[in-house]
Amino acid sequence: MNAPLDETAFRALLTDGGRALLAELSDHDPAQELALATRLRRTYAPELVSAALAQARLRQRAAAKFGADAARMFFTPNGVEQATRTSVAAYRAREFKGLGVRSLADLCCGIGGDAIALARESISVLAVDRDPLTCEVARANAEALGLADLIEVREADVTDVDTSAYDAVFVDPARRGGRGRIFDPEAYSPPLSWAIEAARKAPHAALKIAPGVPHEAVPEDVYAEWISDSGDVKEAVLWFGTRPGTFGATLLPAGASLRSPRRAMLPDPEPRPVGRFLYEPDGAVIRAHLVAEVAQAVGGGLIDPMIAYVTADELHSTPYATSYEITDRLPFNIKKLKALLREREVGILTVKKRGSAVEPEELRKKMKLQGRNSATVFLTRVAGAPTMLVGHPAPTP
Repeated sequence: MNAPLDETAFRALLTDGGRALLAELSDHDPAQELALATRLRRTYAPELVSAALAQARLRQRAAAKFGADAARMFFTPNGVEQATRTSVAAYRAREFKGLGVRSLADLCCGIGGDAIALARESISVLAVDRDPLTCEVARANAEALGLADLIEVREADVTDVDTSAYDAVFVDPARRGGRGRIFDPEAYSPPLSWAIEAARKAPHAALKIAPGVPHEAVPEDVYAEWISDSGDVKEAVLWFGTRPGTFGATLLPAGASLRSPRRAMLPDPEPRPVGRFLYEPDGAVIRAHLVAEVAQAVGGGLIDPMIAYVTADELHSTPYATSYEITDRLPFNIKKLKALLREREVGILTVKKRGSAVEPEELRKKMKLQGRNSATVFLTRVAGAPTMLVGHPAPTP
């Protein structure tokens, strides 16, 4: 049942019998899979049942990234893992459309997540990947979503593709190898240096990279954008042909973008005593090194030179940070925290940490919570000292 997906097994899924079987598995329960497989093998070939069950599992996993589209799409294990989630791909496609892009070469297209979003913005896409199975899956996805007229899938080495006829280029190098995630940009496939060179040949281009890319590896003349979705940092993108020399953070689903010219970015804010309010900058803001801009906007400073928590005496509205009202500040002491929470009748505790080795779930278990109230505790450092800050989400100003 766990045989790897190959081209023969995948093509079987595209037959009438394969599609009928997939439809039958649209809401299957993985916990009942063994009994289900036994029943299905009375009607369908065992190899087809195994392939369909594997695809059904992948579709269920992919729903978190692709929403309702996942039920009609096809996936490989690596494709689910590496594909751009729909919200991020749709945002990037709108940016390309806003730049006047009408045709685009999508290099290292994977299963076609970005190509689909681009086609939905009426952009004609050449989707290129060197893996035969991946290309077949991308082609099937374009057809399944009614976008085959706008997406041409080509099996080729991206380094051999002439992109001169296209308005834009999008490059998404593979950042995983046989041993897991790749951290050296020159070990990407293709290497970051090649991808940058390819991007520079187009009027407009975007190059997807890992969010942890060192800032010194970012070329001076690009727009470097870090993107988060619902508070989770998803990726970084180097844009060519727009906003040169800029760092930015974009927060989805709201679409708020904080940007600063690279040479005009503010220095790190000065540390100051903990005030009434604590601001937790979004991860994309932190990755883009724009915490100082948030601190200036709320009239605050850092609680510690090495910790990206901003504190202020007044509450200000900002889409780039979550605000909390701090009620208590304690030196790190589990017994004191437990006593305080018992006194406040806290039964629901949110644990956040920066600069602390304590695991939130372990701390929560030790608190033995009881009560009708809720609270948030920050395990962090203040002026270098291990500290616990207790509070709750601040009201909207």
